[in-house]
Amino acid sequence: MRFSKDTDLYRVIGSNIKHYREQAHMTQIQLADAAQISISYLSKIEATKCNKSLSISVLNQIANVLDIEITEFFKEERVNG
Repeated sequence: MRFSKDTDLYRVIGSNIKHYREQAHMTQIQLADAAQISISYLSKIEATKCNKSLSISVLNQIANVLDIEITEFFKEERVNG
C-alpha cells in the first residue's frame, strides 16, 4: 500500500478506525476511554477531512482495544468517499 499524500493516509486510517469502532458497537467516548486518549483527539482522527498525524503507539492502543491487527487501519478497500 502506498499513499501519495499524508492526508490520504490519515483519511484511510481514520475511516478504518471508525469502521472497526462501529463494528465493535462502541461509541467514540468508549473507545477513547479504553484507549486512554481524549475524545477530541479520537474525533479529529475519525473526521473525513483529518489532517492530524498520530503515533504508532496510539494506533496500537486503539487496535488492542478493538482486538484487531494494526495493519487493518492501513487498508483502503473499506474506505468510502
